[in-house]
Amino acid sequence: MVTVTAGTVETARELAASVPDPEMPMLTLADLGVLREVRRESDGTVVVAITPTYSGCPAMAEIRADIAHTLHRNGYSRVRVDTVLAPAWSSDWITGDGRRKLREHGYSPPGPAPRPGPVALTLGPAPRRVSCPRCDSTDTQRVSEFGATACKAIYRCRTCHEPFDHLKEI
Repeated sequence: MVTVTAGTVETARELAASVPDPEMPMLTLADLGVLREVRRESDGTVVVAITPTYSGCPAMAEIRADIAHTLHRNGYSRVRVDTVLAPAWSSDWITGDGRRKLREHGYSPPGPAPRPGPVALTLGPAPRRVSCPRCDSTDTQRVSEFGATACKAIYRCRTCHEPFDHLKEI
């Protein structure tokens, strides 16, 4: 006997898309661009595919649990959350609304992701043009390439003197 789950695939997608990122709760999974696909299998299971921002992202277990909990709470009895690694997530997948929310919450959104092609040999991280989320100045200085999470770097604005996190381009 097949258990039929409540709701449509479109509703399941909307619910999964609305789940907040556990590290930056002002962003939804849709804002971040990590939600890849929502489909229903023949046995009624709703399958949600997500791509991590980093392959070793420590928030993935919580994201999977939050998606499953949200769908279960809304009547979807059979849920599976799959992690999809290819193609790899790109910071270009962050929506315009997501970039706005980052800036409004004091984060510097990433610029365009590096494009394939010849890569100049450098001994340090690639230089970035980073603007301050508070005063919009581009007179900024990297304090540390590594912030609270692997996807963030710490910068300081030389104009308003405020420190801020910058989401790295991937």
